[in-house]
Amino acid sequence: MALLDAIAGSGEPADRIRHSWMRQHHRRFEPAERTAIMQISEDVLRLQGRLDWWLAGSADHPSGLEPDSRLRVAALRILSGGAKAKGLLPLFGEDETAAAALLQRLEGHTLEHPHMPPAARYSVPDWILPYLEARFGGDLAMELAAMLRPAPLDVRINPLKTTRDAAAAALAEEELRSQPTPFSPLGLRLSPLAYVNNTRAHGAGLVEPQDEGSQLAAQLVDAAGCRFVADFCAGAGGKTLVLAAAMKNAGRLVAMDVSAGRLAQAKLRLRRAGVHNAECRELEPKWLKRHAAQVDRVLVDAPCTGTGTWRRKPDAKWRLTPRDLEELVPRQAEILDRAAKLVKPGGRLVYVTCSVLREENEQQAEAFLQRHPDFSVLSVTEVWPQTVGGACPVPGPYLSLSPGRHGTDGFFAAILVRSAQPAA
Repeated sequence: MALLDAIAGSGEPADRIRHSWMRQHHRRFEPAERTAIMQISEDVLRLQGRLDWWLAGSADHPSGLEPDSRLRVAALRILSGGAKAKGLLPLFGEDETAAAALLQRLEGHTLEHPHMPPAARYSVPDWILPYLEARFGGDLAMELAAMLRPAPLDVRINPLKTTRDAAAAALAEEELRSQPTPFSPLGLRLSPLAYVNNTRAHGAGLVEPQDEGSQLAAQLVDAAGCRFVADFCAGAGGKTLVLAAAMKNAGRLVAMDVSAGRLAQAKLRLRRAGVHNAECRELEPKWLKRHAAQVDRVLVDAPCTGTGTWRRKPDAKWRLTPRDLEELVPRQAEILDRAAKLVKPGGRLVYVTCSVLREENEQQAEAFLQRHPDFSVLSVTEVWPQTVGGACPVPGPYLSLSPGRHGTDGFFAAILVRSAQPAA
């Protein structure tokens, strides 16, 4: 509960707070206890919508209690593990009496209930459900059920240093079993409970955690053989690493971001991976103007709602607000317009999000094409064979991946080609 309180009070991503908290307190717990604490905190965040519905009580018997970490943990123990309320009451101290009546009413029930409204059943905020219905239609139940399941750990192998078979063998030496990802030729899939950042394979730059959907979006940039590639919103450099490997450490690769802190992380990762053709720089108007219409490929991994990542970052859905979406859409458009100026005639702008919302994806790409008639869409089905290989899992023209249909995080990519001739 102390961990959940720390997450709730920070406003920061849960995984960051969780690891920081555990570093401070790990001596207090045995390994099995640490695992249990991490799992309970994850389950509470994932299932918070259902738990809060139960804790609200019924219209005839409203609980009158505001859900907090203690109540949610207790409700989870009762509804999913069959615990008895009496054994959990010491958690509540002076509030024991108020909590007792509510928790006793939960005994004998499970997390499911036929009268539970859709937003609670799917454990998403009420306001976003219409957006998800518009996106998934008849697949809504399947997709949101998939978002409630823990995500596997996907890692991307580094072709500059290893092969997929060799990387799998290196992980196996450290007792981490993996299997090839279904679509990405660079991916290995491990258990949701696996952790690779402390392995020799990761330290040697052989593997990096990266969801398969993210790997695929970066591969579709088609950076192989390009002389000049820019990662416009590089962040900590996950997709920059994919681009560098595709370029085989040749040509010029520029990783840009507004955050010096994120770029510092990118530099460390690039060095560990053995990348020599990349430079990191903060976004700066003079540089953008000086390199206008010169870049072969520009990747824009835009800031977004992150709705595609909820199965691995369940806390993010509870921090998201309608205002966030309202502010992100125009910001994405502005970023796209700025990045487009770098693209040379005949070059490509690849727009990527880890969102499943049409407002940030298809509608954003189509609005860009309206503003920029010198750009057109190149279907992912045309690029997939030479970049990823195998059968493309989507009909095009855009890449649109989802947890239910593809077993990846939700990812979107639009490949936008600038005409070789200036617009009239």
